[in-house]
Amino acid sequence: MAEEELQRQRAPEPVNITVLRARHLRGSKGDGLSSLVKVEYGSNTLGESAKVDSTNEIAAEYNFNAKFDCSFDDPVVLDEIAFKPVLVTVVEVLPKEKKQKEEKTVLLGQCTVDLLPLVQGETKYKSTLIIHSLPGSPLESIPADSPKAEIDVVVSVTEALLSEDQLKESNLLTITVEAAYSVPETWNPSGTQYMYNITLPVPLSNERESTVVISNGALKAANDKEPPSKQKKWPAPAGAQGGAIFIPDKFVQAVSYDVEDGELAGKEDRDFRVEVETDKNRVIWNCERRCYMEPSAVQSLQTKIAQTRLWPVELMRMPMPTAAKAKGKEEENPIFFHGVAYVNMAPLLYPGVNKIRGAFRVHAYNEAEIVEKTKRKGGLADEAARMATSMYRNASPSIKGGKAGKDEKGGGKEKDKEKDAAKKPSQMLKPGQQAPDAMSEVEAPPQQNLEGMQYDEARTYVILEFTLQRSMVPKRLPEELAKRVAEYIPPRPLFPRRTNGAQRAVEDFHNQVANIGSMVLEEFRSLFAGQLDNGELPSSSDDQEDRRRKLTYELNSSGKYFAFKEQLKHSVVKIVREKYLKTSAFDNKEELQAFLSELYVFLVDQMHCGLGKVLSLEDETPVPAPLTDCSQLKHFAREAEVNENFELAAKYYQERLARNRNDADYWFDYGTFCLLINDVAKAEECFKETVSINAQHLHGLLLYGVVCSIEERNDVAETFFESATCVDPDSVLAWTMLGLFYDGINQDIQAEYAFMQAQKINIANAVAKMKQQQAAEQQANASQQTAGGGDLAKAGEEQASEKALSLDNQRVRSATSNVPGSKLGSRPGSAEQEEHQKEPPVPVPESSIFMIVVEFLLEVKALQFCERALAHELLDPKGGPTTAYYVALARFKLQRKELEEAQDSLNQALLLNYQDANAWSIMGHLRYLQGNMPDAKDCYERTLAFVADAREMHAIYLRLASIYLQDGDFQKAKNVFLMACKNSPSCISWLGVGIACYRLGELSEAEDALCEANILNNSDPEVWGYLSLVCLHTNRQLEAEQAYKYALKVHLKDEELLQEIHDVQEQVGFGNPQF
Repeated sequence: MAEEELQRQRAPEPVNITVLRARHLRGSKGDGLSSLVKVEYGSNTLGESAKVDSTNEIAAEYNFNAKFDCSFDDPVVLDEIAFKPVLVTVVEVLPKEKKQKEEKTVLLGQCTVDLLPLVQGETKYKSTLIIHSLPGSPLESIPADSPKAEIDVVVSVTEALLSEDQLKESNLLTITVEAAYSVPETWNPSGTQYMYNITLPVPLSNERESTVVISNGALKAANDKEPPSKQKKWPAPAGAQGGAIFIPDKFVQAVSYDVEDGELAGKEDRDFRVEVETDKNRVIWNCERRCYMEPSAVQSLQTKIAQTRLWPVELMRMPMPTAAKAKGKEEENPIFFHGVAYVNMAPLLYPGVNKIRGAFRVHAYNEAEIVEKTKRKGGLADEAARMATSMYRNASPSIKGGKAGKDEKGGGKEKDKEKDAAKKPSQMLKPGQQAPDAMSEVEAPPQQNLEGMQYDEARTYVILEFTLQRSMVPKRLPEELAKRVAEYIPPRPLFPRRTNGAQRAVEDFHNQVANIGSMVLEEFRSLFAGQLDNGELPSSSDDQEDRRRKLTYELNSSGKYFAFKEQLKHSVVKIVREKYLKTSAFDNKEELQAFLSELYVFLVDQMHCGLGKVLSLEDETPVPAPLTDCSQLKHFAREAEVNENFELAAKYYQERLARNRNDADYWFDYGTFCLLINDVAKAEECFKETVSINAQHLHGLLLYGVVCSIEERNDVAETFFESATCVDPDSVLAWTMLGLFYDGINQDIQAEYAFMQAQKINIANAVAKMKQQQAAEQQANASQQTAGGGDLAKAGEEQASEKALSLDNQRVRSATSNVPGSKLGSRPGSAEQEEHQKEPPVPVPESSIFMIVVEFLLEVKALQFCERALAHELLDPKGGPTTAYYVALARFKLQRKELEEAQDSLNQALLLNYQDANAWSIMGHLRYLQGNMPDAKDCYERTLAFVADAREMHAIYLRLASIYLQDGDFQKAKNVFLMACKNSPSCISWLGVGIACYRLGELSEAEDALCEANILNNSDPEVWGYLSLVCLHTNRQLEAEQAYKYALKVHLKDEELLQEIHDVQEQVGFGNPQF
């Protein structure tokens, strides 16, 4: 705000317009001509140059300078510079004839100079502009292959209009109004001519708004197939005519329906749009209006969008004004067909978004509806009508034929009116405030806008585009997010740091000693190989001394002793330098001898340490390789989780980490287990390790964000969620999780943006999957036709000929579409619209974005975010209470131990789909947890009877088989346990097989199954207990006692099993060492 106050106190800055020269001019009487230039800005004539002679080959050197002052006390002035051009008119001066008092003039052409670079911080720039011919001008007769008339103009200011800080904080809003389609049928292009105006409010400062008016829309008939110019027009061209009304090098760009932000961008609306844009009347503007916004205006726009989202854009029709205002009368500007389009401006608050474009429906103007939707009282129609009339009459004096002085005076009054309109306070209501006008309207009988209702009946829509020079909410770059993540969690180095200095020097000496020792040992073995093989190596002291002399002689004579010494020398030098810090020569021999003695003692001690590490009198027993891999350990841990044996599950997860602490997935799995047992602090540490090992770990980033969100560290959580979207920009999971986070902290607009991105990716994935399936089907059909032979080949030829005929018909239609009067028309974009008509319908994704996230969150036990996702799925228009939703809700309730709510959800799921295997399996788990084993058995059996498998079949097998064991149906229990072993063997599944076989009296098979279980987990007390029973029944006393001792050692707590073992021991008379 202080910067803005200083700007307003600044002295006016003169803007210099220098017309240098014009080339390739042509006059009325041949190539030679005298001409001058007239420079105008808005309604003011800045001056005329002197007459200059020129030819078609010699340029007209005007070197004329005109200027106007840019004041800074009102932001309207900078706003006008942004959208009003400087008009340069080239006038030919004819020589005087006899009896002629004044010289005659002929208007040759015009061009417009864009002043926008001044608002963008430039101080001087040069433009070479085409001079557009005026009606009746000699320039119209220039051949197409001849050079066009052009003029050089330089615009300059002494000091930039805006400082660097103002350029960074201010913004430029560009509004493009293209056309209105499907207009009311009562609009007749061949009847009375009307003005068609678009108006909307734009903030000028924190408390002021300007009324933006875009007039002169052209009503085109349905049979008018001439394509309109796609070049954008000036919103206030003043006296410009012909080609000068267009902004140089600015064109309306064709945009696909898929990237539009409006209300009619869906597939279901495209047929309607193609029809009305081709076969019905339309109003064309193709006009661009720039709006300069100082920092307070930018903040005001952002605040108002956040409050209401919807921005009113009014559309109206009014009679063409008279050429001049009637004296002494209050002029009336009647307004007809008053409508309004509600533009959702919320996307401009999305991170990194600076543009919205789309088709927006026009509705009948209703004051109460305006207040309700936009919190604004009063419309802009009356003021807009006055401004449109003013712009229509505000023509150049040279065009209208009047005197310059009067028009300048009148123009100044009109300009003052425009400024007065801009000075009106904003009509935006504060939160909680009600408009008194609206209240009076509610009390009074409402007046219907019958003309405006025709917009709704005709489904009229207008195509608008809003573009900001810079996005109001900047998007953080991936590099910045990666840096922030590294600040929170420093990445773990891939390799341990190298230890230098004394420690490393001693370790190198140990390694060299061990290496040389092994080579000396090999020499000894080769030298006395015969005695060693026969076992005749004498051990007396004389024999040992003799062997030592022989070995020393062999090493010296072969040169290996010298090689060993050279190999050891480098490590000794490192010890001298690194440990004793001796790098220079000694002063005397006594000091040298003392150091050598100390060094010798140290080296001998370290030699013994090095040899002791590698040499041993007894061979160590090699550690056997583990029989289970890490994937099996994860399976065992998940199995223990299902059985709620969390201590055993933690043991398996920790064993995976002990095998490899540098695997990010192992840390992530252990973190999800900690979330299950509600140890959030330990889970945070695990996810920290995950990200430190792999900063690109998508799930690790998301879960660390979840943990930070649980602990209400929202700034950190936002960084990690955003980083996840940068790691995988095409991840539905990442964008939806970001949206759920924003939803949790009440940032609705950011949440809406994230959900929208996720929805686009989900649909794109569905389209890609559909194309893959179609390609696979076509390939399969082609292979069948190749294998089929004659008839199929003939049928393929007929299909190919029919396809070629259809392609010919399409070429004929595309050729006839360029013929005037053709129904398809030749407007730009019609070919694209035909392609849209032929496009296949967009496939519906198999799962909504929220159900994708729910599945993930249930797997990783992040219940807080899971609850939000389920709530969004219930409210989502494309979601709702489906079978998958109720099944997911039941799983959520089960994890929270809310059994009654889970049962209600499962009942609803089964009402929708009685054959859903997942619903029946979870119903079985529910009954199992409730202790209702008969019902649980029925549910599990029904689940196994379905063709499609349910989720987590292993848990179903184990629980059903355990129920069979309890019921004494051992054969069924054995079969089901074997099914579990076939799919994913584990200690518990093989133990179940062993118990079932033992109860069936199949002792040999029971022993084999129990041995398999013991291999997978040798610390399971029940396995040792049943092994002891099998050994007791097979009369193996030693093995029975050993199995019994191990069962007690690993704390067998099953009292019934212990009592059974004691009873059998008493029967057979052995098995218990205490007997």
